[in-house]
Amino acid sequence: MSPARADRLVELLAERELDALVVTNLVNVRYLTGFTGSNGACVVNRDERVFFTDFRYVEQARDQVPDFERIEATGDMLGAVAERLRGRVGFEDEHLSVAAHGRLVEKAPDGVELVPEGGLVERLRAVKDETEIAAMAAAADIATAAYESLSERGLAGRTERDVAIGLVRFMEDSGSEPPCFSPVVASGGHGALPHAIPRDVEIPRDTLVVIDMGARVDGYCSDCTRTLATGRLSEEMREVYELVLGVQVEALAATTAGAEGSAVDAVARDAIDAAGHGDHFGHGLGHGVGLALHEDPRLGRTAKGSLTTGNAVTVEPGVYLPGGFGVRIEDLVIVTDGEPRILTAFPKELVVIG
Repeated sequence: MSPARADRLVELLAERELDALVVTNLVNVRYLTGFTGSNGACVVNRDERVFFTDFRYVEQARDQVPDFERIEATGDMLGAVAERLRGRVGFEDEHLSVAAHGRLVEKAPDGVELVPEGGLVERLRAVKDETEIAAMAAAADIATAAYESLSERGLAGRTERDVAIGLVRFMEDSGSEPPCFSPVVASGGHGALPHAIPRDVEIPRDTLVVIDMGARVDGYCSDCTRTLATGRLSEEMREVYELVLGVQVEALAATTAGAEGSAVDAVARDAIDAAGHGDHFGHGLGHGVGLALHEDPRLGRTAKGSLTTGNAVTVEPGVYLPGGFGVRIEDLVIVTDGEPRILTAFPKELVVIG
């Protein structure tokens, strides 16, 4: 892992008038150190980068965390962390339990001031470097191939669960780590549930099927939703599909560096509302993606801040008609000063797979 990430964090510490930051969230630990195990923490200050883990991961850390001083903590890792603290120290209040915070306070040397400073590493993670983008692009390519594989086995007559299991198997056989989330496969009225769980129910002909999936490469996620047809559709289904497709294309054009997250969301929300489906689009337009499936920045009505070059976000408007059907179209994009770089390549024009 590049030591530049820790260097950038030190710059934020100076901005916040902190002497150090205790990092306990494992996703943030991985981002800074490269460590992929299940128990670790690190302390970063101007002069030191110290990584802590237990006996199980000493050898793994030797390979994965070459740029940090490595300490094997026996029994009480937080106690070991606390002993290395000096001055005004930030901690990740969004991730540290009350009990863990109490342990740090109890064990910290005299004169240490613990300050809640969650979100600092997340600020760094929100802007992707080329290595991160390459991993996400590779994950998106695997998911695209998984969509393409559906034409071989079809959809109609298979159960939603069978399709979901097959997609996971295809992605893993194609080089994905365990996917970032269990795929959504939802046909007909079930597609009106944005986070529908695949059922042991056969997918019928002449309906819409919402499929949402993502692969994972080097820890980085992809996320893509397409709504596919299994045959002839009603006029209403086609009208809603074309509405969502047009809105998604408009929202993509607005997803550019400097745009407010709430304003990009409004592009899609206002168009869907004008078409009479405002009550049928209840979630935000999109979210950041990286080592976590959902991270900063956000595209939504209450989103704060503006987009920056290097942000990786989804753009995923949807219309969900209870008891009827659902349509969602989602791309994963990298924000630039102009048109976003779209990582998800499967066609968005209506695809029919019987």
